[in-house]
Amino acid sequence: MNLPSNLSKSCLIAAVIFWIIIATEEKDIGLMPIMFVSLIPIFFVVTIVVIGSICPIFWLRKSETFGNKAIFKTFYPYYAIIAFGICSFGIIASDFDIYMIAFFTSAFITTSQCWVWFAKEKD
Repeated sequence: MNLPSNLSKSCLIAAVIFWIIIATEEKDIGLMPIMFVSLIPIFFVVTIVVIGSICPIFWLRKSETFGNKAIFKTFYPYYAIIAFGICSFGIIASDFDIYMIAFFTSAFITTSQCWVWFAKEKD
């Protein structure tokens, strides 16, 4: 499991998605310095979510007969349903605040893509 590579790619994709969504509403050039500083909390959140929710599934279930692709096919649909529900609830509970929409959308897309990256790794 190439965790550092997946975390760095996940951090980058989360930051890009987050700031693209924010840029649709706010066109303030003063946000530029905040974009770069935001990589630090985005990296920490991505790391906590990936290590806390995706990695344990791969660590606990992986065996010689049950590889990455089998784990993906078995557990990803349930993970995606639960993650979508949590993200949808967060967006609705925030009364559709643009920052919360950006956060939960980037979280859902990033974790989904992270699952794909872990599944594509050689067993």
